[in-house]
Amino acid sequence: MEYNAREIELKWQRRWTEENTYKVIADTTKKKFYILDMFPYPSGAGLHVGHPLGYIASDIISRYKRHNGYQVLHPMGYDAFGLPAEQYALQTGIHPAESTRKNIARYREQLTSLGFDYDWSRSFATCDPDYYKWTQWIFLKLFDHYYCKKADKALPISKLIEEFEKTGNIQTTAFSSQQPDPFDADEWKKMNRQEKDEALMNYRLAYRKLAYVNWCEALGTVLANDEVKDGLSERGGFPVERKAMLQWSIRISAYADRLLVGLDKLEWSDPLKIMQRNWIGKSTGAKICFDIVGFEEKIEVFTTRPDTLFGSTFMVLAPEHPLVDLITTPENKPSIEKYRSQTAALSEKDRQSNIDQISGKFTGGHAIHPFTGKKLPVWISDYVLMEYGTGAIMAVPSDDERDNKFANHFGLPIIEVYDKSKGEDENGFIAINSDFINGLGIKEAKEKMIDELSARNIGEARTTYKLRDANFSRQRYWGEPIPVVYDEEGVCIPLKEKDLPVELPDTDNFQPGKDGRSPLSRIEDWVNLPDGYKRETDTMPGFAGSSWYFLRYMDPKNTLALASKEAITYWESVDLYIGGTEHAVGHLIYSRSFHKFLFDIGIVPTDEPFKKLINQGMIQGIIESVYLDKRVNSPSRFVCKTIAEREGLENFSKILVHADFVENYGNPESFLSKRSIDQFSEWQKSYQNAIFECNNGYYQNGVFSTKKGAKVNESHLITHSEVGKMSKSKFNVINPDDVINEYGTDCFRMYEMFLGPIEQSKPWDTMGIEGVSKFLKKFWSLFFTSNQFNLSDGEPSKEALVILHNTIKRIREDIDRFSFNTCVSHFMVCTNELRKLKCNNRDILEQLIILISPFAPHIAEELWSLSGHKTTVTQEYYPAFNPEILVKDEIVYPIAVNGKKRTEIAFSNNASKEEIEVLVRENEVVKKWQANKEIRRVIIVPKKMVNIVIG
Repeated sequence: MEYNAREIELKWQRRWTEENTYKVIADTTKKKFYILDMFPYPSGAGLHVGHPLGYIASDIISRYKRHNGYQVLHPMGYDAFGLPAEQYALQTGIHPAESTRKNIARYREQLTSLGFDYDWSRSFATCDPDYYKWTQWIFLKLFDHYYCKKADKALPISKLIEEFEKTGNIQTTAFSSQQPDPFDADEWKKMNRQEKDEALMNYRLAYRKLAYVNWCEALGTVLANDEVKDGLSERGGFPVERKAMLQWSIRISAYADRLLVGLDKLEWSDPLKIMQRNWIGKSTGAKICFDIVGFEEKIEVFTTRPDTLFGSTFMVLAPEHPLVDLITTPENKPSIEKYRSQTAALSEKDRQSNIDQISGKFTGGHAIHPFTGKKLPVWISDYVLMEYGTGAIMAVPSDDERDNKFANHFGLPIIEVYDKSKGEDENGFIAINSDFINGLGIKEAKEKMIDELSARNIGEARTTYKLRDANFSRQRYWGEPIPVVYDEEGVCIPLKEKDLPVELPDTDNFQPGKDGRSPLSRIEDWVNLPDGYKRETDTMPGFAGSSWYFLRYMDPKNTLALASKEAITYWESVDLYIGGTEHAVGHLIYSRSFHKFLFDIGIVPTDEPFKKLINQGMIQGIIESVYLDKRVNSPSRFVCKTIAEREGLENFSKILVHADFVENYGNPESFLSKRSIDQFSEWQKSYQNAIFECNNGYYQNGVFSTKKGAKVNESHLITHSEVGKMSKSKFNVINPDDVINEYGTDCFRMYEMFLGPIEQSKPWDTMGIEGVSKFLKKFWSLFFTSNQFNLSDGEPSKEALVILHNTIKRIREDIDRFSFNTCVSHFMVCTNELRKLKCNNRDILEQLIILISPFAPHIAEELWSLSGHKTTVTQEYYPAFNPEILVKDEIVYPIAVNGKKRTEIAFSNNASKEEIEVLVRENEVVKKWQANKEIRRVIIVPKKMVNIVIG
C-alpha cells in the first residue's frame, strides 16, 4: 500500500473536525498545561513557511503533554484590529471588517492544513464585539484606579478622592508620571468639576493629557514608540514627527519596579530579560532643584551623578519643556522657535543616536547653581528628551560625553571635578573642585551630596525608570472605541458596564478627520448623544486587545465576565508561550502590565501571565538578484555572477529577482534559464530589451546567441544568492500550501523542526526536504510486507527492544529540552535500524506510532487505525523507556573540550559516529564551553571517548 500523504492528511483533518477531537471540556481534577502561540495578525498575504515554525513546536509540546495525561489548552485566535486593514481600506475601498473576515478565513484554512490540535471552539478575533467588550471593561477599570506606592498596588480612585477631601495631594503616596501642582483639602473642595477631572487625570491608570507623541501625517494617527523605526512608521515607512496632542495613555510606568523584579522568577531567556531590563531602565540618583533668575519657578533635574554638581556649568532643556516659553528672552525667541520646529521633525531615536551632530540654542535665561550661586546659562538641545527624567539636565562637560561635545562646540566652560590620575577606573577617582566632598571617592561623594541636598531642601534621593506610559489613542477607524463620553463642560464620564460594548459604527469613509481627529468624528449621529454628551472619537491601539487575550481563551463564551473565576483559577496562567523576540519591549511589556493590574484588583490569581517563554528563530529566505552593469545605459546589460566578479563587482548593481523565476532556488547552483529571463522581463518591463550575458552566450528578446567555444546552447545566468529575511519586498516568500501539496503536512512539519534548534534562525532550504520525505516513506514501509499491512504479534527481539527504548529515552529527553531537530534525527536512526532488522513486531511499532504522533500526527493516526484501533492515537499514553533494557546496551563516553574532560554522555552501544557527533554538539555543557567559538573538529574514539577541538 503506497503512502499517499495528502489523501491521509485530508481524511484525518476532516475527522478531527467532525469528532471535535481537540475540544477542551474542562475537568478540574486533571493536571493542566496551557500552551500558547503569539496569535497572528491576519494579513492578506496569508502564512509563509516561516510563520508556522513556532506553531509546529507548540503543537508538538501540546500533543506530548496530552499523551502524558495533561488536560491541555492550546487555542488560536486573531489579532485583528490595527493599521494594515485600514490602510488597505483606504487604498481599495474594501471595508476593514470584510477584508479581515476574508483574511481570517484564509488563515484558518492554512492553519487547519498544518494539522494543529487547536480547540477551534475557543477561537475569536480581537475585533469581535463580544471580545472587545472586555477590552473596554479593562480600560474602565484602569480609569477607575490609581497606583498607591504605599500599598504597592492599584486601588480604587474613590479612595484617592477621599484622601484629597481630607488632606489634598501634598502628602499623597499616589503614583503620578506627571508633576502635579500641589493642593490642600480646601483647594480641592473649591475646584470645579473640570479642575477636579484634570487633577485626577494626573493619577488615574488610564488618563487623558496633552502629550508629545509620534504623529504620522500620512497614516493620520499617533504611533507607539515600538511602531516607529528610524524616524519612519514601521507600517508603510512614512515620516513621523513629534507633536503635542491630547492623548489617552495607560500609566504602565507605575508598574516599572514590579515589572523589573518579576523578571527574576520567569523562565525566559537571558537575552530577552536583558532587553526588558534595558527598556524599563532603572536609575538611582537624585532630584535637584535650580532657581531661575527673575522667576519663582524652578528647573528640576534628575541625575545619576549628583556628586558632579560642582562641575555643572550650564543647563539644557528639551525643546518641548514647558519652561522654555517662560525663560526665553524676546531677542532669542525667533531662533528658539525655529530650532523647535526643526527638532519636531526628528524622531526620538534620531535625537538619541545623532551623537556627533551638535546643535542647540541659548534661551537668554539663567539658572542659579544651588551651592555656588553662579549663573548657569540655560540652553535647549535635541539631545535632551522631554520623556526622559524631567526633560532638563544639569550639564557636566567634564564627566559626560555629550555635555562635553556641546560645551566645546559652543565655547562653554568645563570644570574638572575628579582627579582621575590615581586610578585605572572610577574606583580610584578622587573629588576635586567640589567644596565639601573634596577628597572623597565617587560612592562616598554621592551619599554626602544627597545628604546635603536633603538638608538644604533643594533635592533628595530618587529612583527613576526609562519606561514610559503607553500611548493609548489612535486617530483611526479600525480599533476599539474608547468607552467614555464628555459632558457639556468637557468633563470625562466613563460608561457603565451595562452600556458595553460600545460597538464600532459602520462607515464607508475611512479618511482621517480634520485636525488629526479620527474618521469616527465625522459620524455625527454616533458622536452626539441625545443627552448632549459627546463620545470619544479616538480608538484604542492594536496592542489593546492583545494585552489580555490569553485570559479570554480560558472561557471565551462567557457573557458575564472576561472569564469565570473557576476557569481562571484552574488555567491560572500560560505555562509555555512561544513567539518572536520582536515583541520583547512591546506586547510582552504591555501584557505583563495589564496582568499585574488585573492581579491587583483580584481578577487573576498570578501577577505574571507567562511562566516560560521560548523565542523561536526566524526561517530566512534566499534573496536572489542579478547583476546590472552600471556602465551601460541602453540597452541594459545583465551578467551572471562569475562575469560580474571577473569585471569587478563595483561596476554592477544587484537587481532583485522573484524567487519563482529562479531555477534551483535555494541551492548554490541557482540560475536563470531562458524561461526565467522571459518571466523576469515580463515582470520588470523596463528591462524587456536588456541583454542577459552568461558564460555560454547572450540572450535578448527571446533569442540566445552562443559564445564561441561554448558547450551548451542555453542560458545559464548564475544569480547572486544571500540569506536574509523572507518577505514580500524581497520577492522570496515561500507559500507553505505549495510545499504541503507536494510533500504533505507531516513532511513539512518534521522538516521545519529538522532545520535546526528552535531558537536559532536558519535559511529555508528545499534540498533537505527530500530527505525527510524519504524518511516518512521508510517509516510507512515498516508496517507493510509485500504492499500489505502486516504486524506480527510475537515477542519482540532484544535488539528491537533496545532500539525502541533508546529512541523513547532520547525523544522524551529532547522534547523536554525543546530540541526538536535532534528528535527527527532519532526517528531516522531508529527507522533505519528497525528496517535492517526487518522488524514488524506490533509491540515495537505501535509504541513507535505513539512516539512519532506529536511530530507527524496524520501518518500516526492512519497507522494506528490500520493497526485495528477504533480510538484516536491522541488518547494513548506516551511510551516510557525501561532503563533495565538499556543497562547493558549503553556506553558512557567522557567528553573532553580541547583535551580536558568536561562531562559524560551515555550512548547506545551501536550508535554511529554521526549520531554521537550530533548529540555531542547539542549538549548544554559542550555549548557552554564552546562560548560562541567554532568547533573545528570532533574526534570520536569508538567505545572510549570524544574530544572536541574548539578554536
